[in-house]
Amino acid sequence: MRHARFITSEERPRRGDPFGPWGGGPGFGHHGGRGRGGRGRRTRRGNVRAALLALLAERPMHGYEMIQELDERTGGVWRPSPGSVYPTLQMLEDEGRVTSQEQGGKRLFALSESGREEVAAQPAAPWEEVTEAAGENALRGREAVGQLMGALHQVMSVGSESQKARALDVVNDARRRLYGILADDPEAE
Repeated sequence: MRHARFITSEERPRRGDPFGPWGGGPGFGHHGGRGRGGRGRRTRRGNVRAALLALLAERPMHGYEMIQELDERTGGVWRPSPGSVYPTLQMLEDEGRVTSQEQGGKRLFALSESGREEVAAQPAAPWEEVTEAAGENALRGREAVGQLMGALHQVMSVGSESQKARALDVVNDARRRLYGILADDPEAE
């Protein structure tokens, strides 16, 4: 018979903690680790309208394809939700800036002449503003956390119980040290 193990307050994720017990934090998992109602980041959101028009200036695309492109071009910093992309595409179509046609069960969007004029008036690619606002450390941080989560997942998947316990000690120590940096604790570094 197995006994239930209670989670201590130190082990319990705090409310709103994007990493949860095993969540990867910003940029991980199916929903980018953002969960419902939150973005998991404090990066400036981009101009969805300008970004969609700029992408369509390159070639016709499907809505989901545009979401993926923006995610890729910003290094995972900005991935607009379908709830912001599809209504914006509908609005642009209503304004005559884009056209769409059914293709293989999906809607393929393309720029109209007035859409091309609006893109020509835009100073730069909107996704560049988002990545600049995020900063180099934010992008490097995403990569470092991704690699850490990959290593932790590997140990938790195939490691012995002893290895798993040691890995959790490392992660818990790292978390304490990171909070110590915020608290300006010299021993945390």
